[in-house]
Amino acid sequence: MTEVASDPLFTTIMKTVSNLAIPFLLFAIVLTGFVRKVKVYEVFVDGAKEGFDVAVRIIPYLVAILVAIGMFRASGAMDWLVALLSPATNLIGMPAEALPVALMRPLSGSGSLGIVTELINTHGPDSFIGRLASTLFGSTETTFYVLAVYFGSVGIRRGRHAVAAGLTGDLVGVLAAVFICRIVFG
Repeated sequence: MTEVASDPLFTTIMKTVSNLAIPFLLFAIVLTGFVRKVKVYEVFVDGAKEGFDVAVRIIPYLVAILVAIGMFRASGAMDWLVALLSPATNLIGMPAEALPVALMRPLSGSGSLGIVTELINTHGPDSFIGRLASTLFGSTETTFYVLAVYFGSVGIRRGRHAVAAGLTGDLVGVLAAVFICRIVFG
C-alpha cells in the first residue's frame, strides 16, 4: 500500500493534477459562458449582489450556530465524545487525534479548520495524521451550518430527512477518507 505513495511518478502526477485543477476549472467556466454567449462578469456581479442579500438574512442563524459550537467545545463535550468514540475509530484504523476533525466538521468549517491547523502544527503536514485531517476536512460537509444557513435563508422550518442524509454523507466521507489515506499515505 505504501508503495503507491512513495512512487515518484505517482507523486509527480498528483502534484501536476493538484496544481492544474483550479485553473482548469476557472478556464472551463469562463469558456462555457463564452460558448453559451453568457455575459460572465455581469452574471458574476449579479450573483455577488444576491449573495450579499442572503448574507444579511442569515446572520441570526449564523450567530446561533456559532454560539452553540463555542458552548460545545468550551463545555468539554468534544473531549468526552472523542474518548467515548476512540474504540470505534481504532477498529477502522483512524487515529484518535483526527476524530475531533470528523466530529467538528458537521458543525463548523472554521472550528474544524482550527483543529486541522492545530494537528498539522503538532504532527506536521506530511504526517499521516496531518494528511488524514486535511482529507477529512475536504471529504465532509458542514451539515448543521448548511442546514441552519440555507434552510434559514429561505424560511424552511422542518428539514425532514436533511439531517439524516447530511450526517450519512459525512459518515461515508469519513470512512472513505480513512480508507483512501490508508491506501495512498498508509
